[in-house]
Amino acid sequence: MYGVGCLVSLAARPVDELTFRAGRNAVHALNFFVAAMETGFGPFVTVWLVSQGWSLTEVGIALSVGTVAGLCAQLPAGILIDAVSGKRDITIVALAVVAASALMIAFTPSVPAIWAAEALHSFGSAVITPAIATLTLALCGTESFSDRLGGNARYASIGAALAAGTFGLASEHLGEQSIFLITAALALPAIASLLAIKPGPCPPTRDDHMAFAPRKDRDRPWSIFRDPRMHIFAACLLLFYLSNAALLPLALGELSERGRAVGFVVPAAVIVPQIIVAVASPWAGAMARQLGRRAVLLVGFIALPARALLFAFNLGPEAVVAIEMLDGVSATVIGIMIPLIAADLTRKSGHLNLAIGSFDLALGLGATFSTTVAGWAADRMGAELAFLGLALVGLIATVLLAMAMPETQPRREARKAPATA
Repeated sequence: MYGVGCLVSLAARPVDELTFRAGRNAVHALNFFVAAMETGFGPFVTVWLVSQGWSLTEVGIALSVGTVAGLCAQLPAGILIDAVSGKRDITIVALAVVAASALMIAFTPSVPAIWAAEALHSFGSAVITPAIATLTLALCGTESFSDRLGGNARYASIGAALAAGTFGLASEHLGEQSIFLITAALALPAIASLLAIKPGPCPPTRDDHMAFAPRKDRDRPWSIFRDPRMHIFAACLLLFYLSNAALLPLALGELSERGRAVGFVVPAAVIVPQIIVAVASPWAGAMARQLGRRAVLLVGFIALPARALLFAFNLGPEAVVAIEMLDGVSATVIGIMIPLIAADLTRKSGHLNLAIGSFDLALGLGATFSTTVAGWAADRMGAELAFLGLALVGLIATVLLAMAMPETQPRREARKAPATA
């Protein structure tokens, strides 16, 4: 498939396999450290700013600046990554930008600096995420892409979980500021991992995916939006996150109001889904290749309304943690399917990163409105009806996926043997 250059001698094959394994391990390490860095920009930012005298309103506005900047950055970042040939170079710059934003949060917690830091972090992250997908595709080719995405998700989940624990210890013993210093320092091993990524033994070509064709040979970027599957999947993602983003905050809020909040619930509700992602991601990637994209997507989508319905029963803290296993199922599927379906839909156009950015924009819009709408519904109609409403939105997303979204997997991929683990 990749040409005469792949017909290497028996003596050369061990070297090629070693090169592939080294590149694969470097990608895994990159995902690990990037996820660890992103964890530093979670709830720890709120805790740090409040300790510096910020009001919750000021913190909320600053976080909203980051959210809006992230939404605005998705499409330009995708176009930029598709346009440049040095994917590693631009990813290094993006990692440096994220590290700089962490240092700004640590040393200059003033309003203008924090707003700028939030915006810089959002722009950097918008570049890093699709760039990793492109580097992975360049390493393994489209036939093994789903399997490798499963591996990426596993190591990212492990990195996020370990970072959360490390940051918690650092906060307790070294202070909240240390979290952002560690976050910035994590850019160094991330860059080292990035530089260690080498092409696989059979580098992909334009016959494999047009993302590897010269820029002049590709269609114009906006041509990808002529494909109705792009819009259908984006609509499914928007509805999915409109339902999903508010579920856990609403459930935790209800526990607090009923006086049943227990200290272990919040960390456990975060860690349990990460464990599911780490365990199930390689399997989900393999199933996406063997059974097709729609079958695996439906599993992840069906888990969402089921989770919302269970929350409506006002269950206790232990049950909330157990129900969050379903969030792990959905997170596993969505994390793999966004870059995978983007790769399927852009084989002939090559604008992989623009497609990923478009899907990320759709889910970001859904998540942005989710908490506001759910909070409004809970205040006026009660949490039970709010959960039922979110379940209905999740069910609509599932039905739309089942009825309107066609299979995107190329037929030839399903016949290929599994990728090397």
